[in-house]
Amino acid sequence: MERAIVTAITPNSLGIHVRWMIRRDMPEVIGIEQEAFEFPWSEEDFTRCLRQRNCIGMVAELADSVVAFMIYELHRSRLHMLNFAVMRSHRRLGIGTQMMDKLVAKLSPDRRGRIALEVRETNLPAQLFFRSLGFRATSVLKDFYRDSTEDAYLMQYSLEAATVPMERRLAG
Repeated sequence: MERAIVTAITPNSLGIHVRWMIRRDMPEVIGIEQEAFEFPWSEEDFTRCLRQRNCIGMVAELADSVVAFMIYELHRSRLHMLNFAVMRSHRRLGIGTQMMDKLVAKLSPDRRGRIALEVRETNLPAQLFFRSLGFRATSVLKDFYRDSTEDAYLMQYSLEAATVPMERRLAG
């Protein structure tokens, strides 16, 4: 009887490298943005955001190609994720998780202890992804987006909450 050997594909086995975003990455980032979102940011939106002192961009690179990016702001007590996307052909390979792990690693109990982000109410895949990483929806932001009347969920990851075991509720 033959045994099949199953090898798990992980971001590290793919050769993913997460690094700071540079100007040369912008065409690939814009391409991922346009593929990922119904209402994508323009190049001017990216430029305006990244020119702010507290705004940081990171990319995930595979074989000299950008396959994912994230833009976040540094605040006194938190990090605020503004934009995050993985190229459609590279989703569900752990690349987004690897990027978020890098961001979580920047948290510290005595400084920035949480990450906040907004997710469209219709973007269930993103809601489930962030929930799987320990984010929790903390409020509904009514009519949040300029491009539509859609609401957003404010989701937060807390370093404190991550170190406390979650209580499980049983039905009934």
